[in-house]
Amino acid sequence: MNNISFFLLQKSIFLNRISQYSLPIMKDLLYLKDEQIKDFIQLLYYAYRETYSDPMEVLSKKFFGPAHLRALNLIESNPGISLGELIFRLKITKQSINRVIRDLLKSKMIMQIKDNKDTRKKKLYLDKEGKIFFDLVYKVQKKRIFNALKNSEPGSVIKFKEVLKKIING
Repeated sequence: MNNISFFLLQKSIFLNRISQYSLPIMKDLLYLKDEQIKDFIQLLYYAYRETYSDPMEVLSKKFFGPAHLRALNLIESNPGISLGELIFRLKITKQSINRVIRDLLKSKMIMQIKDNKDTRKKKLYLDKEGKIFFDLVYKVQKKRIFNALKNSEPGSVIKFKEVLKKIING
């Protein structure tokens, strides 16, 4: 048996074994077609839309929208975040965030505390009312995400999280 025949036999055995475990063959991933990538982008959009549409009823009672929710999410997960950092992370203009911050302050969802070192800077925190409201919104969103993760294989969940991080970080 020559080297080429032996190699083809090994490849055949390898592919046969991999298919037993329903593992994706890397060559399928290496040659993603534009249509597959477009489908993935569309799925990401729909997942985002559904995740943020679930709490819209809760948000609308306070006359809040998706921008308010994104700001609340960042302030909750980064207590003491500065306005500049919030603008940077949300990738929006100061003009866009000012209305949102004004609404959140007026409704007592957040509080601004002057920085001890630089009084020009203000740190943002969820207020008591904001924590309660955020928890309510989170419970609504959690249901969809929890069910999707619960009904997925552990390896899929880990890989999905890795892929999302790579998309976020470019």
